[in-house]
Amino acid sequence: MADTASACLRVWLDREGALLRLRLNRPKANICDAAMISALHAAFDAHRTAPLRGVLLDAEGPHFSFGASVEEHLADRCAAMLASLHALILAMAEFPAPILVAVRGQCLGGGLEIALAGGPIFAAPTAQFGQPEIKLGVFAPAASCLLPWRVNVAAAEDLLFSGRSIAAPQALALGLVQAVADDPEAAALAYFDEHLGPRSAAALACAVAAARGSRVRELRARLAEVERLYLERLMSTHDANEGLAAFIAKRAPQWQHR
Repeated sequence: MADTASACLRVWLDREGALLRLRLNRPKANICDAAMISALHAAFDAHRTAPLRGVLLDAEGPHFSFGASVEEHLADRCAAMLASLHALILAMAEFPAPILVAVRGQCLGGGLEIALAGGPIFAAPTAQFGQPEIKLGVFAPAASCLLPWRVNVAAAEDLLFSGRSIAAPQALALGLVQAVADDPEAAALAYFDEHLGPRSAAALACAVAAARGSRVRELRARLAEVERLYLERLMSTHDANEGLAAFIAKRAPQWQHR
């Protein structure tokens, strides 16, 4: 398959068709807005029945992603944004081949949620990982479900409640990252060549389904639960709307704690 590119995503097949390559293609921020989410979802759907042994998701430029579009988090748009993002998360969790992720620079918010929906994460030494949503008076719905799959509950709650970022070595120690390498794309490709490329695509599809089956069922229910919490409770608070408005206006938020 030839290299194809939208305004935000490059898609091509590598390793004689065994590896699907997806590259976020709107540097430097690679914002995961409606267009990016739609392009990713379409790429996964288009290759779901192909005899793949893996996927490599990476990004053009110095950063993986600064996260989702803050404007799309506003009250009149957030329902559609969450529905599309969570549909992508489920499509990735159910994809019948391992999804490798290579991260450089910042991997934040919705960008980290998409990375978490994949499989092993390979990170540059200077990569940073975080869920800063709480700083805007909101929370990270998908990460609330996905982070405990990767790290212990205390570490997941620390990242979700503090909004702080951690560097790649700490992410490695927590189990969030599979490996730290100067060239994370090369490390991911080497992993594919040694561990996935020689395998049967049919066997890998069954192995992915076996490993993730119960967690995917739980994820589907939990995403629906946290989506309701976000839309029906959080977005009815003063502080959620104030935090988003303050970020867009580039001013400090004025919390009223209600």
